[in-house]
Amino acid sequence: MKKLILALVICPLWVFADSELIGNAAIENRYFLQDALYPEQHQNNLSALVEAEYYVDWNEGEDSLLFKGFYRIDQQDNERSHGDIREFFWLHVGDNWELKTGLGKVFWGQTESLHLVDVINQTDAIEAIDGEDKLGQPMVSFALIADWGTATVFALPYFRERTFAGTGGRFRTALAVDTDNPLYESSDEQQHLDWAARWQRSIGQWELGLSYFDGTSREPDLVLSMDPSLRPSLRPFYRQMTQVGVDALVVVDGWLLKFEGIRRKVANDDDFVALVGGFEYTRVGVLDSVYDIGWLMEYQYDERNESLVTFAQNDLMFGSRLALNDTDGTEILIAYVQDLDNSSVRSGFVEASSRINNNLKWRFDAWLFSSAEPIEPTYIVRRDDYIQLSLEYYF
Repeated sequence: MKKLILALVICPLWVFADSELIGNAAIENRYFLQDALYPEQHQNNLSALVEAEYYVDWNEGEDSLLFKGFYRIDQQDNERSHGDIREFFWLHVGDNWELKTGLGKVFWGQTESLHLVDVINQTDAIEAIDGEDKLGQPMVSFALIADWGTATVFALPYFRERTFAGTGGRFRTALAVDTDNPLYESSDEQQHLDWAARWQRSIGQWELGLSYFDGTSREPDLVLSMDPSLRPSLRPFYRQMTQVGVDALVVVDGWLLKFEGIRRKVANDDDFVALVGGFEYTRVGVLDSVYDIGWLMEYQYDERNESLVTFAQNDLMFGSRLALNDTDGTEILIAYVQDLDNSSVRSGFVEASSRINNNLKWRFDAWLFSSAEPIEPTYIVRRDDYIQLSLEYYF
């Protein structure tokens, strides 16, 4: 009888639903330009990944279900061979409101080099050095849409720990990170109920956002400890924090003016302020060609004095973005980041991609690091310069 009732409920849903299945698979080869710091590491690393997205809606589009799955197999690092449900949620859309329940990804922010206000999702740190990849976050969110803007409230009932490279992976600390035994400031540990809120609105050429977060910090401290074999290790310690954030984007002709700023309080420490701001200027049709070229510059500031805490304490990023506007969608981004307190601390990256045909795409990425100061975070990756070539198939 239960199966019959379930079939009577589900069958009408699928009959009147619109659905879509898309995804991509990729092979990536990452080659490190310098010998590794540690004997367990390797110079060449091959990996493969698959991502799939299934979307279905019904009730004339008022209800929908989205699933995004991810899995990677890595040649050298067992920790990097992992899977995740990036998103799996039900969304109901009303006349001027939306309700979302499940695993979701939420992005806040405007700047290119750093996303200070983006605190909902945990970073999937074993994917890439730039911190752009995120884990799915359990949530319930309610959004109210009105003339004065969109206000969204989030309840986040479960915390997800950050991923870290294993002993065979690059971008790792000298001591292994004991991800099996994390520490929490809250006695509720992973079950601590976090919450957040955000208001955003477009006013003419302005895009404005105000946000608030209260809960477990997504950025762990690493505490020296001993593993079960009495070997020294680092245990992630997740403290409680509150954060107020503001972000803005202004469009003026070919100029994009961008800003993000936060004020954060962690545990009983003093508040601190961090910000990033700058511009992107795009010149369309350079020298009467079809090419567009953009120039970017952003300043990063964090008032915490401890250099080991943050990569972006007093840094300047500038770069260029080239769009060929061809049928293959070829784009190239080159950027350079300089620490203004220490001339030896700098980094740079290149991102380039283009389609081969309707289903295939190549991608090139590179990161370069320089640091002669042991107290700087970039010192641990000073030998991890790499180039990466990817071949992606879309279906």
